[in-house]
Amino acid sequence: VVHGKSPMIYKMPGDDWQKFANLRLLYSYMFMHPGSKLLFMGNEFGQTDEWNYKTSLRWDLLQFDSHSGLKACVSKLNFLLKNEKALYVNQFNPKGFEWFDLNHRAESVLSFKRKGLSIEDELLVFLNMTPVERIGWTAEINNPISNWVEIFNSDSKEYWGTGNYMNDKIVSTKIEESTSYNIKFSLPPLGACVFKRVNVKS
Repeated sequence: VVHGKSPMIYKMPGDDWQKFANLRLLYSYMFMHPGSKLLFMGNEFGQTDEWNYKTSLRWDLLQFDSHSGLKACVSKLNFLLKNEKALYVNQFNPKGFEWFDLNHRAESVLSFKRKGLSIEDELLVFLNMTPVERIGWTAEINNPISNWVEIFNSDSKEYWGTGNYMNDKIVSTKIEESTSYNIKFSLPPLGACVFKRVNVKS
């Protein structure tokens, strides 16, 4: 991001909307994946100039919804990293990560779990790596948890997304003669969704 390498926002393909959506997706992948996180100065709000130690960051860009939205997205990801046990207690332990529902190479959709100390901490992460919407996307979850709520969607209007693919309700169906469930939801184009278990009192 210095010395002619270009800032992160200009490494992204497509028009302005796709550039910002793709960058939100990339940051979502980084924050949800195990390991330490690193962003160079200014990339958290999509600075359009390479970082230069002789000048200030381009804080003036925050007057634009695209840049302020990206900053809000990174702020939310930092909040989740700090407050969701699944994202930090097993960060350097193989038990804290699990791939699932793997056979979607053609659609370029990645699905994985982040795990804490108990099953109640578990998060489901879905990443749609293409600019194609996935309405009614179905994933098989191999555990007895049936109720989920969306705690993050990179396509939220708050982040300069469309807001058209928010999952207010996640449909869950038990697979016969199995402890697994199918869940159905919408995946935004170039978007990330994170689900957390809902505790339902009997």
